[in-house]
Amino acid sequence: MLKLPNLSKTQLFNLSFGFFGVQIAYALQSANISRIFATLGADPHQLSFFWILPPLMGMIVQPIIGLLSDKTWCRFGRRIPYLFVGAIIAVAVMVMLPNAGSLGLTAQVVCWGLTGAMLFGLFSLMLLDTSINIAMQPFKMMVGDMVNEEQKATAYSIQSFLCNAGSVVGYLFPYIFTFLGVQNVAPEGVIPNSVIYSFYVGAAILILCVIYTTINVKEYSPEQIASFTVADETPATETEVAAVSSTDKKPSILYTFISIGLVQFFCWAACMYMWTYSNGAIASQCWGTTDVHSAGYQEAGNWVGVAFAVQAVGAVIWSALIPSISKALRSEKACYALSLVLGGIGFVSTQFITDQNMICVSYFLVGCAWAAMLAFPFIFFTNALIGNPKMGTYLGLFNCTICLPQILAAVLGGSLLALVGSQVGMLVLAGFLFFAGAACVFLIKK
Repeated sequence: MLKLPNLSKTQLFNLSFGFFGVQIAYALQSANISRIFATLGADPHQLSFFWILPPLMGMIVQPIIGLLSDKTWCRFGRRIPYLFVGAIIAVAVMVMLPNAGSLGLTAQVVCWGLTGAMLFGLFSLMLLDTSINIAMQPFKMMVGDMVNEEQKATAYSIQSFLCNAGSVVGYLFPYIFTFLGVQNVAPEGVIPNSVIYSFYVGAAILILCVIYTTINVKEYSPEQIASFTVADETPATETEVAAVSSTDKKPSILYTFISIGLVQFFCWAACMYMWTYSNGAIASQCWGTTDVHSAGYQEAGNWVGVAFAVQAVGAVIWSALIPSISKALRSEKACYALSLVLGGIGFVSTQFITDQNMICVSYFLVGCAWAAMLAFPFIFFTNALIGNPKMGTYLGLFNCTICLPQILAAVLGGSLLALVGSQVGMLVLAGFLFFAGAACVFLIKK
């Protein structure tokens, strides 16, 4: 059994601090990609196709990073080299992507109805999500590598806090820059400066945070990890023998993978529709416009960042309450299901709200589901992998339960939009997907 030493709160914080910067980049991508491509001229029925690239790259990259880093050791560590390389690429792409409309490529259609600016944006988006995935996965793996079971809940709660704090900052950047007087409108086909500057500042914070983690975290060497493995030669009591025998009845890693993956399928498909259609839904519901070149649409784009920030705040608050709620309900699975139901209510309520401030209440409820999605699947799955030397590989494969549903949701997005008739209708659909995920939670066996 692995006997990893206890880490101080500072060490646990340092272990995940770079995640703050990575999440700013991810939040900027999540809140602004639909806005960017709509500004470049994409039809609403095309928007979901632009979202295929991020999960596709995550599904390809994360298992590879997990497999390679399991076998890596150098003077800089095991996971950190991949973290640093991913961050460097992400910084470069964050400077490129928001300038897609400023290179004179918006007028001519190149292929498949896409302009040169859209193709440049797609290429930049592919590189950005690849690099974010390269940088993000090592943080999850380092917690698995370096934190013992007694401290794992604390470590993941710190990581969740930093994740959501980074999200708040990234989501609010365009709104803050607009408040400071930076232009929030631009010529047709050009990304507003409020978005461009947000990506620039996010890139700077990302690299500083990653450098901090790189300097302050020293990963265990293979020899140290081997030394933490000890054999207990004390004869086992009858109670202990019975306890060991009972583990034969525990669910296999495959069953755990599939059952959690089923819940993940509905949840991440719902989130894909949130990221894709929130801008259009909020613009039509609260600003009464679908004109992507109007000032109202761009104001709605800023407010999407505010709503997503409220969602992140809701996730932070709900994360703090999860242990108490699980205890009160006497079941982590019941808490998981309740969280998803609240998120579903939040999505469905957007159909009935026309006030921009009240829409934030809907997204606060979605934050409850988001907190559960960041915590419970990894707790359930990593507990099934205790002491497994292929932790990184398995976590990389587990990421497919996040990416595959997003890809399928993106492929079907245009057809479903035509069926439901509006972008806010897609958010209502996301709510029912959360309800389905909540029902599937009870298939999970701990």
